Amino acid sequence: MKIGRFHVDFRRLGILAGIAILLFLVMDFNSRMEELTRLQKEAAVVRSQATAVMVTQYALQTQVAYATSPPAAEAWAREQSRMAQDGDIVVIPLPEPGATLPPTPVPTPILNDLTKWDIWVDLWFGE
Repeated sequence: MKIGRFHVDFRRLGILAGIAILLFLVMDFNSRMEELTRLQKEAAVVRSQATAVMVTQYALQTQVAYATSPPAAEAWAREQSRMAQDGDIVVIPLPEPGATLPPTPVPTPILNDLTKWDIWVDLWFGE
């Protein structure tokens, strides 16, 4: 077909349109594949975080189970609260004879009964 001085071949026009459509399909496929790769990496990160959370939950459940058990209560009572059961012989370790005991710190006295006048005199004259 001839339009003005140009000759239009519908067969070539169809081939060019097909190539353009194919080019757009390849570009869309490429962007979808990039998105798939990104999402797969993100899914792997989320799976590893979920695994870590599940391991933490299991460890906490184990600690709760031990903390609520009678042996844990008895261990706490004997070790930290220094309680004894009936029939136990309580032993209090004493220092060796002649050993020097560490000195007991003496707190410094706090002066609360100063008047404002005393504070000013101390400030100016340094008594």
